[in-house]
Amino acid sequence: MFWPMLAIAVGFLGIAVLGVLAVRVFLEAERLGRQVTESARRISRAAEDLERASVGAARAAETL
Repeated sequence: MFWPMLAIAVGFLGIAVLGVLAVRVFLEAERLGRQVTESARRISRAAEDLERASVGAARAAETL
């Protein structure tokens, strides 16, 4: 009777460990998604700044 109970306990612990790891993976994936969103926002802002600067440079070049 000891071995079947031990097997059930080890199986339960294995499933619990997999559950904890799944939660950690989910949380890290969410964090990565937030970082990607923030990076895309920053890249977009930098592209807009670059576009504004190039318009200004083009106007300055026209006056020369």
